[in-house]
Formats: sequence, C-alpha cells, structure tokens
Amino acid sequence: MRNRNRACGAMCAALVSALLLTSCSTGAPGSATRESTYPRWEEGAGATEAAAFMKVQIPEGATDVKGAVQVNPREDEYILSFRTDRATATRVAEDLHSEEPLKPWRISSTSEPELFGHLGLTEPQTLKGALWAGVCPPCVKDYRRRSVAWLEIHIENLEADQARVYLRAF
Repeated sequence: MRNRNRACGAMCAALVSALLLTSCSTGAPGSATRESTYPRWEEGAGATEAAAFMKVQIPEGATDVKGAVQVNPREDEYILSFRTDRATATRVAEDLHSEEPLKPWRISSTSEPELFGHLGLTEPQTLKGALWAGVCPPCVKDYRRRSVAWLEIHIENLEADQARVYLRAF
C-alpha cells in the first residue's frame, strides 16, 4: 500500500510539473498566444484598396499614384496620393462634401501621424502653403462613405498648374 501511495504521489507531482511547464510556454511561432505588433503596413494593399475604402475615384491621367493601409488595433488608416491638375484636385476636394471649403493649412506643433513617409512623400501637414479640408462623412450625410469616420485632404500646389493630392481616412 505504501509503495502504491508513493507511486501515485510521484505521478501527481509529475503531472503538476508538466502542467506548470506547458502553461508557461510561449507557444509555437505564429500561435494564438503571440501578440501582433501595431501599427504595421498591410502587405499588398496600395492605392486601389485605399481609394476603394475612401470611395474616391483616382482621376484619369493622374500620375505618381501611391497608397497604403496601416493596420492598427482600433482603426486602420488609409492613405492615397497622386499628381493631377489643380482643377481636378479641387473637384476631388469638393466631392468630400466638407462643410468648410479648402483653406490654407497652418503648420502647428501638434503631433500628427507620420504616414506618407512610408510612400516616400513629405508629410502633408508639414507643407507650407498647402490647402486642407476635413470631413466626417456620416455627419454630412455622405452615405457612400458611411464606413469612413474621418476623411481629409491636403493639396500641395506644384509647378505648371499641377498639384499633389494627399488623402487620409480612417
């Protein structure tokens, strides 16, 4: 009987030890126990995906079209940029249905997210003389964009009637 109790005790101790060791393991790479790092750029997502989320038509003839999607724990950020003529850039801004017209952007010391650097572009909020407009699409009853909480545009005037459009949405 004594040997039986000792064997049972040894088996219980081994079982408890095994359970403790496995409960402390980190799991295999890619397992559900591993946390993702944020923010991260969604692989393969570009201008097409950003324009689709924003419900923005990339103008015919636009050049240097770039876009990306930054994945975040709460809201993903969609960015899109292209070069076009100034009149077309203004029409893109008007299509956002902002209650405020385009106005000069005041460079401030507030910390804005740095997103466009990922595309090899200057951050639009640092551009002197850029125009800006922002809108909450559901607030202005733009039901095409009901899944977009915020959409903003910066327009940088370039040479020879050209402009670079920067769009950001989440």
